[in-house]
Amino acid sequence: MNKGLTTEAAEAAVRHARFGKLPERIRFDDMTEAVEADPAGRANGSYDPEGSWKFYSCLALDLGL
Repeated sequence: MNKGLTTEAAEAAVRHARFGKLPERIRFDDMTEAVEADPAGRANGSYDPEGSWKFYSCLALDLGL
């Protein structure tokens, strides 16, 4: 029975050595970063009449009507 307690104590010591200390707390300011959406200042989703046909979808055209 002492051997069971010894192995449990050894396992507990190994577990404490591995998981006994929590990692350092990370501040919220270190987790976030403010970055401008487009460095050039342009709108990313601006309307482009030349390329708008690429995204046009019509059921009648899809069916060839």
